[in-house]
Amino acid sequence: MTEKIRNWSKRNSDIAALPFILIAVIVIMTAATSGKFLSKGNLSALSSQLPELGLLSLAMMVVIITNGINLSIISSANLVSVLMAIFMTRTITAETSTGMIWLIVLAAILLGIIISIILGAINGGLIAYIGLPPMLATLGTMLLYEGITLTITKGFVISGMPDIFVEYSYAKILGVPLPLLTMILALIVVGIILERRPFGKYLYLIGSSETVTRFSAIDTKKTIVKAYVMSGILAGIAGMVMLSRFNSANARSGSSLQLLTILISVLGGTDPNGGFGKVLGLTMSLLILQFITSGLNLLGVTQFITLALWGILLIAVIAYRRFTEHKHSS
Repeated sequence: MTEKIRNWSKRNSDIAALPFILIAVIVIMTAATSGKFLSKGNLSALSSQLPELGLLSLAMMVVIITNGINLSIISSANLVSVLMAIFMTRTITAETSTGMIWLIVLAAILLGIIISIILGAINGGLIAYIGLPPMLATLGTMLLYEGITLTITKGFVISGMPDIFVEYSYAKILGVPLPLLTMILALIVVGIILERRPFGKYLYLIGSSETVTRFSAIDTKKTIVKAYVMSGILAGIAGMVMLSRFNSANARSGSSLQLLTILISVLGGTDPNGGFGKVLGLTMSLLILQFITSGLNLLGVTQFITLALWGILLIAVIAYRRFTEHKHSS
């Protein structure tokens, strides 16, 4: 337990350093791009790219806290968006009234949430009740969900969402885009759950020691299933945001985001072995990674090189954490 407390203290100090890193990234990218980084157009592009990545990173973080992982978040998001797209495009015709379109869109959103819950429950059930390792279980469901999506779409893109649904990605409240507000709301809700609710405390306890938690009269299996259901819901909402922003759905959307969600979680202080993770740290690391990506794009760095850099950074962060933990324990 003393070792765990020492690690928690180290994680908190890592999070405390993130605001200074964020400021340094902004200054460096602004100077490197001759001020283009802070232009209105670039900031607008940033605000449109943040929501889905932030939601997917949250979906990853809540299960990493339990010493798990969810490799199916992208395929879950795509399956939700495809099924919603099919429902809306096949139900709405040129003769459909505006009022009916609203009802169909709301029904599609409800359908998406229900599907997200089912997909998350499948993941949690395989891990908690069947006993599969989280990586293998979610790797299997990733392939399963992607295969179902490919079978449904036959590899084609489904487009032509109703204007009411697409306008969500452009609408603003007090100048803030609705998708960004959706992400902020999700960050606040998950933060409250983790910090203020018993369920959040149970997630940390399971990540620290599932065996000890089980002997503390806590239903660890049910808690793990709930964690993956929460992850599934967040991934599903991300799928809805992508569907609105791109006005289309397919089986391979956002495939490059999987690595970033893990990197953002770990960089934000979440322990890969479970037991620790803060929404504040994740938010800071999300901004840092997105700002670096935007700056590199402005500098003409290709996405392939950027992706390689993220892989190197993920390895470096985990190696640094392991080195410092070993140093403090010896």
